Amino acid sequence: MFWQTTRFRIDLTQPQVMGIVNVTPDSFSDGGLHGTTAAALAHCERLLGDGAHILDIGGESTRPGSQPVPAAEELARVLPVLAGALKLGCPISIDTNKAEVMAAVLAAGADIVNDIAALRSPGAIDAVAAHAQAGVCLMHMRGVPESMQVEPVYGDVIAEVSAFLRERMDALERAGISRERIVLDPGVGFGKSVEHNIELLRRQREFLSLGAPLLAGWSRKSTLGAITGKAVADRQIASVAAALAAVQLGAQIVRVHDVAATVDALAVWRAAGLGG
Repeated sequence: MFWQTTRFRIDLTQPQVMGIVNVTPDSFSDGGLHGTTAAALAHCERLLGDGAHILDIGGESTRPGSQPVPAAEELARVLPVLAGALKLGCPISIDTNKAEVMAAVLAAGADIVNDIAALRSPGAIDAVAAHAQAGVCLMHMRGVPESMQVEPVYGDVIAEVSAFLRERMDALERAGISRERIVLDPGVGFGKSVEHNIELLRRQREFLSLGAPLLAGWSRKSTLGAITGKAVADRQIASVAAALAAVQLGAQIVRVHDVAATVDALAVWRAAGLGG
């Protein structure tokens, strides 16, 4: 299985580690730590040195309760980092839900658009479809970041998330975006309770029937805090355990803050013969 992106055809026969680069002042875990272009690029190089396969750069926090920023501000944060990161020899993903930002970063050479809104914003599908090979990650989110965690309710969270992701994938294919360019993310923590998130992991294999690779984003999430009682800064072990569980249950990509620890854990997982 492969993921076609702008410059790279990513081999998913082994798990891919996507390193998080937040160029934001207010992300829930590391907001403000990499807020300048120089700091963000230094972090990109650190993550690659730690073994990351893909870098995911974001210029707007989407933590629960966060407020959107104007597209111009998001682009001012992201574009200089993108320009430097494109020289590092790895796939570069941009985490955004704005069509204007998608169009600009793809024109600048980004490989992947990672969208929490699954290309539902006006013009988003067109922005991605205009680039013949750009990859895209479609995530499920109920509501918007400002209010998504206010008593989310599902009848069957797996069935409802699956139906949403299938509909979005079909919409992209109708627009000429081929299946090999698409990865799906069930959206842990985005409009879901602790119980919903645990169910997403426990029954994750059911999403494989959708026929696209899966990305899992458990890193430092509040559900891990609920399970372990640990604060954000102390969730590395839980995050690595969740990443391993997600891979064991079929995820081909894990999006993480703690790249070195995750890469080491996956090396042991493979050595144990669990990687097929």
